[in-house]
Amino acid sequence: MPALLEIEDIHTYFSTNEGIVKAVNGISLSLHENRVLGVVGESGSGKTMTALSILQLVPFPGDVVKGKITYDGQDLLNMPVSQLRRIRGKEISLIFQDAGAALNPVISVGKQVEELMLEHTDMSKRQARAFAAELLSQMGIPDANEMLDRYPFQLSGGMAQRVLLAIGVALKPRILIADEPTSNLDVTLQAEILHRLRRLREENGTAIMLITHDLGVIAQMAEMVAVMYGGSIVEYADTLTLYRRHMHPYTWGLFQALPR
Repeated sequence: MPALLEIEDIHTYFSTNEGIVKAVNGISLSLHENRVLGVVGESGSGKTMTALSILQLVPFPGDVVKGKITYDGQDLLNMPVSQLRRIRGKEISLIFQDAGAALNPVISVGKQVEELMLEHTDMSKRQARAFAAELLSQMGIPDANEMLDRYPFQLSGGMAQRVLLAIGVALKPRILIADEPTSNLDVTLQAEILHRLRRLREENGTAIMLITHDLGVIAQMAEMVAVMYGGSIVEYADTLTLYRRHMHPYTWGLFQALPR
């Protein structure tokens, strides 16, 4: 079966006064329908920039200078912006690491979900609001109707993460890119977020790119794992093989750091 998302020899560089910063330096990855690909590495290894490169969201002065990214046979890097906007959020959804920063601080939680549905579906405003309440409830958020009128600054970190996940899965995307979705959450909330991701995959066949620094999360969720270091992929294998026969010194260090 062909890959739903194919990343081929991508280079994402930043031009600075000190020279060129190679944030992503020649990586290749494949993501298949109804599969989870784990991307693991330390901060600054290029994980997030890889995610941003897929949807052409790399901030200035960065740019994808070489390579090819294909989604369902479509070239994302050469796609018209108007067409790419229709894909973002609907077919390929990205959940950012910092929920507090990703949510619009001056728009209520309900409005943020409603605006997404109004843009990508034929729902009325009333239907979109009812859908938003139901969606938040499905994410385990108590008093969902009351939550619709709250603003992001009124939410705890765990609650904000659940709201961001709700927005990310609202349109049942074919691909979900989750950037550190369990970071800075307690063990109970981590387990809940991972459960929601599993349900999304099981019920909709969603392909998930799971970006994390946590090998424990990778072991629970992913079939394939890419280990990133310094903007490059240093190991790429199925999860069991990586755990049994990791070869690169950086990967070895990650496993040595696991609690025993």
